[in-house]
This record gives sequence, C-alpha cells and structure tokens, in this order.
Amino acid sequence: MSVKPSTLKAVDDLIERYPALAVCKEDMTAAVEAVCESYRAGHKLIACGNGGSASDAEHVVGELMKGFLLPRKLDKQMEQRFREVCPDSADYFMENLQGALPALSMVNQVALNTAFANDQAPDLSFAQQLLGMGDEGDVLLAISTSGNSTNVIYALDMARAKGVKSIALTGKSGGKIKAKNMADITICVPEDETFKIQEYHLPVYHMLCIAAENEFFGE
Repeated sequence: MSVKPSTLKAVDDLIERYPALAVCKEDMTAAVEAVCESYRAGHKLIACGNGGSASDAEHVVGELMKGFLLPRKLDKQMEQRFREVCPDSADYFMENLQGALPALSMVNQVALNTAFANDQAPDLSFAQQLLGMGDEGDVLLAISTSGNSTNVIYALDMARAKGVKSIALTGKSGGKIKAKNMADITICVPEDETFKIQEYHLPVYHMLCIAAENEFFGE
C-alpha cells in the first residue's frame, strides 16, 4: 500500500526549506515509505546513536510518541475501553493523552548499557538490546555522523540478523555504513563536518516524524 501524497509532500517541503538536501530525496522518500509501512503493519521504530547523535535518537522518540504537529485525539474505541476499566480516569485520559507511534531509544537504558559495557563489550550494547527487543518488521534508525561508529555498525549487523529494516543517517561520505551497504536505506546529508552534519540531521528526522504523523493522524 502506498503512502498518502500529503505524506510524501513532507519530503518536498523539507527540500524547499533546505535545497541542499535535494541530493537525498530518493533515500528520504524510501525512508518515509519504510517507516509508514512498518507502522501500518503494527511494528515499531528503534533508534540509536552516540555522542550528539544519542540526543538525536532521544529526540526522534519524543516526537513520535506524542503529538508533534497534529493533536492525535484518541478514538471512540479507546474511550470506551477507558470507561470500562478505569472510569474515574477516563475523562482526564481523553482530555490529555495523545495517539502514539511506537518508538524506543536504545541510548537511555543506563543500567543495561553500563552493566553490559562493564561485563561484556561496550560496543555491542546496541546490538544486545536489538537482539532482545527487535522484531522482524521493525525499523532501526541508526544515526552516525561519520558512518563509522562501531556501536551503530554492530546494531546494523544485528538488524540484518533479526529482519529489522534499517535506515542510516550519516554525513556526505557515509563512511563504512555506506561503503559496505550496511543499511537498507542510507541518507547521506551533504556535509563533512560533524556539527554541520548534525544541523542537517535534525530537519531530516523531523521530516520523518512529520510524515509518519500525517500518514496515521492527518486528514
């Protein structure tokens, strides 16, 4: 099933604001379609990155799990369920809760990551988590400005092993991730310096969130 034209318009709107990203149009479109296909089938998005990209992974989850640009009102079926099981909370829930697009960040598991780093191998902490919670049909969003981050590369290896579709967000060269075709989709923003790459990563993943939200909560 194809996505709505208004969903794909998010890619064109992004390029209108950031013309340099036109070189990424094909890959960004493929990423939108992959995320929407996964959500439509009842799956989830899992994000990872290290350093500044760890913050980006967290940011993505924050935009997907609550309303971003749209209100995401809950439906009547959910309201009826609330009134059956927790009637005292139902009105408050319906007034304040918002529809979610399921997303997890692998960077915020402090106890697990530190224990695994100490007991086993620090660069396999994302791979360990994906081994445990990645399901076939999920999407991994793997962020690495250099395309060479070992922990992210191992997460991409695990994604292939688990049947998890992968989207890598990198810089112009794409590093090892691009050279070895480690991701199903690789978005290489047209910059080489880390901070400039990150300045493009934010609008790209905002676009992915806008597109997914429109697909499932838009008109």
